[in-house]
Amino acid sequence: MKGRVLTIAGSDSSGGAGIQADIKTISSLGAYAMSAITAITVQDTNMVSDVQPVPENIVKSQVLSVIGDIGVDAIKTGMLMSPEIIEGIAEIIGKHAADVPLVVDPVMMSTSGTMLLKPRSVRAMVSEILPLTTLLTPNLAEASKLTGVELLKNMDDMRRAAYDLLEMGPKAVLVKGGHLKGDILTDLLVTENSEKIFSALRVPGKDNHGTGCTLASGIATGLAQGLALEDAVNRAHNFVQKALEAAPGFGSGCGPLNHLVRVE
Repeated sequence: MKGRVLTIAGSDSSGGAGIQADIKTISSLGAYAMSAITAITVQDTNMVSDVQPVPENIVKSQVLSVIGDIGVDAIKTGMLMSPEIIEGIAEIIGKHAADVPLVVDPVMMSTSGTMLLKPRSVRAMVSEILPLTTLLTPNLAEASKLTGVELLKNMDDMRRAAYDLLEMGPKAVLVKGGHLKGDILTDLLVTENSEKIFSALRVPGKDNHGTGCTLASGIATGLAQGLALEDAVNRAHNFVQKALEAAPGFGSGCGPLNHLVRVE
């Protein structure tokens, strides 16, 4: 076991996304998983029917207890729920983990379309979290929301959005193109000095719940284990692809991946 990864995210009762997907991914890739839960959701493969935020002081206490005792080699954030939680997490990271790689999956809505992040929280994320971020991993809808560009529909749009997001403070941005049409899925990684495209064949079917959580936590695991950013993204990309191909077919809606796959 190599690398200590803290995931700060919401709990998914269906087990396909959020904290549950993160812990499975981190463990499958050979690192030690720790968690700070920001919200409890009631959801299945069809919908999110309820969300209960965890009090901000409890979220902060979870993070501080982990950092103070076990320590962290990378941090991944998912659903952060409220401005108070976002500001509290940013304060802790700035004081206690400023040199630790931070992968931010800016979760704003569920796969089924339920809004999980209100405008005040989005503004807090931009002002407080993005300047501390090593890698930001928005999908097209999230990149659109963060940049104010109404619709991202091709690679040129993705590239413009990535550079706009880079100006908000993260060291790198990975814009995920999975919602574009076509048989080839393309993600674009941009830093101040480089661009890298990661492509894969689209896996047919509806079982893709938790792909964003899985990718981000997989990248954070690679960074915790000392991989360079491109190598961490590449391995996590391959892990998601294999997990999609081996999806177990559970549930009547958008089902989970198989997080027990292995990659080199």
